[in-house]
Amino acid sequence: MQAVTAQTIQAEVVSIDAVTDFVNVVKLKPLEKAEFLPGQYLQIVLAEDDKRVFSIGSSPDAELIELHIGAGPEDSYPRGALNHLADNKEVTLEVGLGHAHFQNSNERPIILMAGGTGFSYTKSIADYLATHKSDQTVLMYWGVKNEDALYAKNEMEQWAKAHPHFQFIPVVEEASDNWEGKTGYVHKAVMEDIISLEPYDIYLAGPFKMAGIAREDFIQHGAIREHMFADAFAFI
Repeated sequence: MQAVTAQTIQAEVVSIDAVTDFVNVVKLKPLEKAEFLPGQYLQIVLAEDDKRVFSIGSSPDAELIELHIGAGPEDSYPRGALNHLADNKEVTLEVGLGHAHFQNSNERPIILMAGGTGFSYTKSIADYLATHKSDQTVLMYWGVKNEDALYAKNEMEQWAKAHPHFQFIPVVEEASDNWEGKTGYVHKAVMEDIISLEPYDIYLAGPFKMAGIAREDFIQHGAIREHMFADAFAFI
């Protein structure tokens, strides 16, 4: 997979849809071809000195760029970006950023692990693999605080049914009595399911604290550091 150069483009704001009380899915239509790799992120340019980073939640092959923006009432960083998107028909984006993109130089099985809206990062890679009809084994783990945060659960379950090499495993930290799936911390669910992580390429996204803990625990569980990818690793 060839590297891409960061690119500044204009995009039309197509839709902003609230999928939970705190998460909005944004769809943008690039006004020129957007060059990025699956798993890269973009910056929404509010001003020259105000650029806000979000993972891209769609494959580079998709017509629209998808963002999953989590923002509570007091979260000024994402809330400011959402307000900017709502107030403008067209916005400026910087795309093709980040080094934790999908590596297609081998046929190792893949673990995609996300916490919260880090799901968008893993979805970009999963969508790319589906589009290109990959036969690599893909295990996608999505960890959330409670069941209500699994805003794409039905979509991903249908995705898994349609792709024989793909498994989707949601993990709920504070599950209700009605939850029948896995519970607890998402990275611990990975280690409970897999005896050794040595054979896997691992892509993960979520809060920095989660990424740091997962990195250390995964290495203890056999993971090879050079086969683990997360943009958070550059900061922790």
